[in-house]
Amino acid sequence: MSQPPYEALSRSIKGKTALITGAASGMGRATAHLFAREGANVAVTDLKQDAVDAVVEEIKAAGINHVKGWAMDVGDADAIKRVIDETAAHFGGLEILVNNAGFAIPANIAEESYEDSWGPSINVMLTSHQRAIRAALPYMRKAGYGRIVNVASTEGLGATPGNSPYVAAKHGVIGLTRGLAVDLGREGITVNCICPGPIKTGITAGIPDEHKEIYAKRRVPLRRYGIPEEVANITLSCVLPAASFMTGVHIPVDGGLTIKNA
Repeated sequence: MSQPPYEALSRSIKGKTALITGAASGMGRATAHLFAREGANVAVTDLKQDAVDAVVEEIKAAGINHVKGWAMDVGDADAIKRVIDETAAHFGGLEILVNNAGFAIPANIAEESYEDSWGPSINVMLTSHQRAIRAALPYMRKAGYGRIVNVASTEGLGATPGNSPYVAAKHGVIGLTRGLAVDLGREGITVNCICPGPIKTGITAGIPDEHKEIYAKRRVPLRRYGIPEEVANITLSCVLPAASFMTGVHIPVDGGLTIKNA
């Protein structure tokens, strides 16, 4: 019995339109650069227009013009809807959404200030994800192609002390990813989740280098912090046409941190 011919699946996002939140720095910035270099139309979004414009100019300096920036507060539901609609109008559609925006504020449950961290953490790092997805869905359905990547954290798989609002939000992101993967699977729209570990970003910038090195040698099998580009490349893998049978998964990009017992 002869075998069916090998079916070549596309590994190109050229011509697709991707919107990335939190794209002015760190992993979001690296993802915007990578997607643009791979031929996608890229909507760079973040809180401040000047920071967004700086990333757009960086990308254009590489000779890539299919990129545009929008200031967008993901804590504002109306802003999310407006920017997604404007992105689709500008580029002629929207097929890829990367929910990356986030921050970390230490919080002690016994202190009054805990509420100051809880509300914004859930709003920015969980509620905004579902709002962006809901706003992007009509365009993905029209295109017949949808790839959604939610950026969580290894804090969505465990916890460190004094960080519970962030931990709760990131656990929620994994749950949202799984739930929507089931809901949207019949339409061929995939929903996956990246869980970065110790990465050199603005969130970890305040940690002294010597402390990073000690932590990495103790906890990370690869014995170092990762860089944003390493996370961006895994995100790219999730949005390829060839990634059509992967949905509802969470992928640790952590140098092996979550598998190391001691």
